[in-house]
Amino acid sequence: MTALVDPNLITDLQKFGAAEINACVSCGNCTAICPLADNDAMFPRKLIRLAQVGLTDDLVSSKELWTCYGCGVCTTRCPQEADPGEFMGTARRYAIAHYDRSGVARALYTRPVVGTAIVVGAAAFFALFFAAIRGRQSHESLALFDFIPYGVIHTTGIVLMVVVALFSLLGIGLLARDIARRDGVTWSSLFGGRQAWGRTLRALWYALGIESLGQKRYRDDCHDDEPVEPLYRRRWLIHSLTLWGFLGLLLATMLDYGMDLLGIKATGTPVPIWYPVRLLGTVAGLALMYGVTWFMIRRWQEAKQCNDSSKPSDWLFLALLWVTGLTGFLIEAALYVEPVPAWGYWVFLIHVAIAMELCLFLPFTKFAHAMYRPVALFFHGLARDRHGVA
Repeated sequence: MTALVDPNLITDLQKFGAAEINACVSCGNCTAICPLADNDAMFPRKLIRLAQVGLTDDLVSSKELWTCYGCGVCTTRCPQEADPGEFMGTARRYAIAHYDRSGVARALYTRPVVGTAIVVGAAAFFALFFAAIRGRQSHESLALFDFIPYGVIHTTGIVLMVVVALFSLLGIGLLARDIARRDGVTWSSLFGGRQAWGRTLRALWYALGIESLGQKRYRDDCHDDEPVEPLYRRRWLIHSLTLWGFLGLLLATMLDYGMDLLGIKATGTPVPIWYPVRLLGTVAGLALMYGVTWFMIRRWQEAKQCNDSSKPSDWLFLALLWVTGLTGFLIEAALYVEPVPAWGYWVFLIHVAIAMELCLFLPFTKFAHAMYRPVALFFHGLARDRHGVA
């Protein structure tokens, strides 16, 4: 296969960060110190070299981009101060933009004014749209969840999820295709016989169960925290709580909608705190808020060098998650007040608009990690299985 060289790759990458990458002299210190580097993942040195020689396709299709957890150890030990940790983050942003055919991700990452206009415009559109079709406000007769017709929210959400799913599946499919080509993975090696199926299922369990949900390597290998760092501030825990919290809220929402369809409980009906779905949503919401708050604190304090170059789009993702969690709890509070306070209706509108926007930007912001990392981990799991790694 002929490799195409892009002499402008580093210049393009610098729009996404990693301004010091030319300082790298390929000494290999970053790879030697990386706790996750092995025979199948010689990063970050390997990826830096790919960028320096202009091999764009090889760079964006490297599963190592997503199997790195950004602990920043490589940056602290770099004798040239080339900041390899930031390079890995930059390369991931670049890969997200590469696999996004709409151009939205590139605008968000490289054109702050245009990106801000897109974000503000989307928020304004959803807010004005839902405000225009809201129910007549009456403290005595209008239930909180009737302020915006539920059917409109549901239909809008379905349309939005279909659009987002199309962009997401396109990006995931392109990444999977490219990694498979690089690693020599074929359909027959995945599904051609009992042994192939066994390897595939083990790789899926490794990607989704052990790593995505269990964070095993992050906990066991990425020793980026100081010995005195308390458990409640460790990055793997913050990352896990954010992920588990978001998934828990998604599950609670789906269960609540399912019970509404089955006639068990109408959406927005006040129930005791120990009601299973509400308890799940409350615990998940607290986990999400805790994780996102600590992410923001750590970035603000620049506690780790790998966070020194946070992009506005990274802050956007965290801010949207935080506001969604906060407004969700405010809605819970307003739901149990009789009559419903006036502010409750508008908090509900803000919550719905921000939640829609958060869903809309899933394929274009740091949230895309949730899409691409499991794909890369799946192929990493196949390679581990092939090499006999337990």
